[in-house]
Amino acid sequence: MPELQVGDRQWSVAAGSNLLDALNGAGVAVPFSCRAGSCHACLVRCLRGEPADALPEALEASKRQQGWRLACQCQVIENLTVEAFDPLLDGLPATVDSCDWLSSTVLRLRLVPERPLRYRAGQHMVLWAANGVARPYSLASLPEEDHFLEFHLDCRQPGAFSDAARQLQAGDRLRLGELRGGALQYDPDWQNRPLWLLAAGTGLGPLWGVLREALRQEHQGAIRVIHVAHDASEHYLAGPMAELALLHPQVQIQLITAAELPTALAELRILSRQTIALVCGGPVSVEQFAKRLYMAGLPRNQLLADVFLSRNSMPTVNRL
Repeated sequence: MPELQVGDRQWSVAAGSNLLDALNGAGVAVPFSCRAGSCHACLVRCLRGEPADALPEALEASKRQQGWRLACQCQVIENLTVEAFDPLLDGLPATVDSCDWLSSTVLRLRLVPERPLRYRAGQHMVLWAANGVARPYSLASLPEEDHFLEFHLDCRQPGAFSDAARQLQAGDRLRLGELRGGALQYDPDWQNRPLWLLAAGTGLGPLWGVLREALRQEHQGAIRVIHVAHDASEHYLAGPMAELALLHPQVQIQLITAAELPTALAELRILSRQTIALVCGGPVSVEQFAKRLYMAGLPRNQLLADVFLSRNSMPTVNRL
């Protein structure tokens, strides 16, 4: 049986054991959310030995060269020495700039990192609360214009991170984990093409950043934004989007409720096969949007999506 070592602790595990389960089962607290290689909350660094990795492409080559692995995707097949991601050592400190409610269920969290952070609109990042809870959230800010990192937290249901976030105040400290790329981004080559941004719930957050980036780059084609919410009170960016639409005539905003979604989907028409569609939200909403867009004639390689696993607001990247 292979030996697993963390610090001064060493114990035997069955060959082929899942690394995340082996660590947590022995009392080594490694956070996780999705167990699918998407959230990246379960990062560990391999100091000696090599596990069998079912999803090596989930990490950038530079991260893998440094020994980082996603514990949920690894099996212990030989003696292995690892250390868990330590937000105090490996994370980037950040200060809460503001924490306020955009609606009764959507909390806007703005953080200022200790040092400048290079990112693009639509990416997502792992946030570490002071209590050691880690969760990934999509960025809603625009790097060229905002001095802060903005995140929209869905607080409809209780959650370890969202419960901690409710207590945050300006000046409090958090730690930033891994910054990840995603399908949601603006490509300057789309300059003259119709751009559709379809979001459900807080899936609007990253698309808000993409929309602003498109306008910053003086996108010339028509832009259509569709936001579906549980009810009308949850169109939490209705005001700012309306203001953008007044300034940019090519932007059309459509706000619909969950009850109105079937009718709205049935009415969707693709007027140009050059249209690019970016979709973000929960699995059901993304699937509904994608199915209707394909039926309307949108080529599959022109639809890009991030799927939020709603339990923990975990984004996963998909090219549907």
